[in-house]
Amino acid sequence: MNTQPSLAPLFESFFRDRLAQQCNATPATIASYRDALRMLVLFASERSGHKPSALRLRDLDRDVVLGYLDHLERGRRNCVHTRNSRLTAVRSFFHHVAANDPAALGVAQRVLAIPTKRSNSAVMPYLSRDELTALIEGPDQRTARGRRDRALLLFLARTGARISEALGVEAFDLDIGRPMPQVRLRGKGRKERMVPVADDLVKALSALMREHGIGQHEHRPLFVGVQGQSLTRFGATHVVRRAVALAAAKMPSLKRKRISPHVLRHSLAMMLLQSGVDLLTIQAWLGHAQVATTHRYATADVEMMRRGLDKAGVPGKHPARFQTKDAVLRLLERA
Repeated sequence: MNTQPSLAPLFESFFRDRLAQQCNATPATIASYRDALRMLVLFASERSGHKPSALRLRDLDRDVVLGYLDHLERGRRNCVHTRNSRLTAVRSFFHHVAANDPAALGVAQRVLAIPTKRSNSAVMPYLSRDELTALIEGPDQRTARGRRDRALLLFLARTGARISEALGVEAFDLDIGRPMPQVRLRGKGRKERMVPVADDLVKALSALMREHGIGQHEHRPLFVGVQGQSLTRFGATHVVRRAVALAAAKMPSLKRKRISPHVLRHSLAMMLLQSGVDLLTIQAWLGHAQVATTHRYATADVEMMRRGLDKAGVPGKHPARFQTKDAVLRLLERA
């Protein structure tokens, strides 16, 4: 006899009680955790041959979760950072399980013991000005979808918003009627910040709002799908992929880069840095909690390093390496 409860009550109490009430999680966090657990359930369903509604907690044991994480990296080609983010969501759910279902404590502890995966510190990906321009101008402006896609790409490129921040922006958050237009972004940890809105973005957003009949002070999302609902993260990813496919014909270098919505954020940060904007200003603009996070952009700009060598008077060719006269030391150095 199967005494384990179905997953539905556990998921419901997890999202309603733990995330929404106890943790006061933001809508973006809840959506991210929902996506991670949804993919886990679909993976477990396919692996076990049971419908999602028929799954029990034992169908999400340690081996299944490890297989799911491996599927993310190999099947979906997710990076280690994304893999670890999904694991964080799974762990949070099993913390809830351990606290609310003592009979499932053993299953929960084995899942909670899965370690995060260490990753290499990869080079910061970003686009050049020409590549960014080609990407933004890729969508077909003769169609409603193309005009929306261009406005979203322009928003990401000019504000440096995270994709969750951009998709959460409502018309109410815009203040484009003043001499210095700005927009409110809601970042991680419920932190809000105001960032400036460039002139070309003002024009694109104004046209988009007129087209959809959105008033400036309405609580309505700016970027919506076919059904008029807020665009999802997956939808935004497809927007970028479509734009890359269209722009790559004119800018072949785009084919060699893995471009996600977050790359546009990196690109703005690099442009600000190369224009002489200080790290503290960039930190405030991007909403980084620590300036050390912003400092990664300085270490990624090889051209700025090269100009630093020129200013320091360091020649391009290095002098010949000192050669020891001792035969034993020469032998060890060649080993």
